Amino acid sequence: MHLFNPKPVHMTTIRQEDLISSIADALQFISYYHPLDYIQSLGKAYEREQSPAARDAIAQILSNSRMSAQGHRPICQDTGIVTAFVKIGMGVRWDAKMSVSDMVNEGVRRAYLHPDNMLRASVLSDPAGARKNTRDNTPAVIHYEIVAGDKVEVILAAKGGGSENKSKFVALNPSDSIVDWVLETVPEMGAGWCPPGILGIGIGGTAEKAMLLAKEALMEPVDIQELQTRGAKNRVEELRLELYEKVNALGIGAQGLGGLTTVVDVKIKDYPTHAASLPVAMIPNCAATRHIHFTLDGSGPAVLVPPSLDDWPKIEWKASADSRRVNLDTITRTEIASWKPGETLLLNGKLLTGRDAAHKRIADMLARGEKLPVDFSSRFIYYVGPVDPVRDEVVGPAGPTTATRMDKFTEMMLAKTGLIGMVGKSERGLEAIEAIKRHKAVYLMAVGGAAYLVSKAIKASKVLAFADLGMEAIYEFTVQDMPVTVAVDSNGTSVHETGPAEWRAKIGNAVKT
Repeated sequence: MHLFNPKPVHMTTIRQEDLISSIADALQFISYYHPLDYIQSLGKAYEREQSPAARDAIAQILSNSRMSAQGHRPICQDTGIVTAFVKIGMGVRWDAKMSVSDMVNEGVRRAYLHPDNMLRASVLSDPAGARKNTRDNTPAVIHYEIVAGDKVEVILAAKGGGSENKSKFVALNPSDSIVDWVLETVPEMGAGWCPPGILGIGIGGTAEKAMLLAKEALMEPVDIQELQTRGAKNRVEELRLELYEKVNALGIGAQGLGGLTTVVDVKIKDYPTHAASLPVAMIPNCAATRHIHFTLDGSGPAVLVPPSLDDWPKIEWKASADSRRVNLDTITRTEIASWKPGETLLLNGKLLTGRDAAHKRIADMLARGEKLPVDFSSRFIYYVGPVDPVRDEVVGPAGPTTATRMDKFTEMMLAKTGLIGMVGKSERGLEAIEAIKRHKAVYLMAVGGAAYLVSKAIKASKVLAFADLGMEAIYEFTVQDMPVTVAVDSNGTSVHETGPAEWRAKIGNAVKT
């Protein structure tokens, strides 16, 4: 009689605190350190760029990146919703009282409430109802995979709403062109995803699998230059090279201002699919690209090695000599009528803030005939939800949010409150542009992905109204030389239309010659 005597299986014990602290440390780490591969690729894009507006925007992003790395403060005021990809080896056992999801969320909670680097809580519960802020950015979106081995691998990303909102999915016919769909879709995404960034594309599987593949693709290293050098070895690599060239040929450029670089890489993952199907998903990563990969092997928490600032591109943004200084405290409609599309301004004086929730509350108050708590007459409003300040800061990182979300409120604000100008990021839609033209107002664009740089121009801050809305309250900032670009002038001319059109033609002509 023979007794079955299996070989002993090696088991690794992962302690609860090791996972929690690793999650917390990693999220802090990526809040102020760009992935080095991305920032170096952006530096190369800066050197190649010929569009003055795009070069200025990239310079702001690169300067902001260095400042954030030095100051250990967020690259962007939108510190994202956390996505975690967790691979658990079958040889892992846990020394823990919490579930793995609870451990991940505890790590998120600690990271976002860290007293030395508070991160903005942007996650809302009851999304179709009360939309109440959870106050600690939990819960994370977690994807699990059980794999061979005795380790736990974690990939974390903190994805901002501006880029996440531009995610796209299509169920193509098997004979349809993926390239054609991408080239039709990218211009429709506008600039709210803050290019230059990365496109993640998922092909195959089912609808939800394609979306997951696209998100996973964004976690891979930037290596398009290496691929260009060695050449494609399969269809996916051929698609990457073709899309990289053709998307950049659209001329969208940094922040949608027109230029040579819209994407620094195109990443693609695929999966077998049904014979009748061709599901394709596309998710962009913005200029505040944030992700990290670490492994736990039972020896303790993850060790995260800070990158060397010597490896950052040697680029420092400075306001151009021909920038026009503007006093917001004495501004008139006559003055704003003289501003030209694409002109660089330096704002000084008192600047109001307000975004989605504040605009909705203003609309409700006006509908009820109630007096507003703030006088907007001849004022400018900045679409921003700042990070809470720490130590001696006046305000935390305070970059712009996507302006198109406020388009439906623009006519109301210009017609009923006396507002004459707005500051945000990305383009405005036709409805908002017509309102700006009708009321002889103006829209200015600040650079998305330069939140810490912008915050240094804010010298004082106080809440004027709607304090219960937290970062969505109406603040009054006192600003000094805050850099902006005239994006829609008082005649309704938009640089997000003229700039890409100009550079698309220039790129096309260069290719022809």
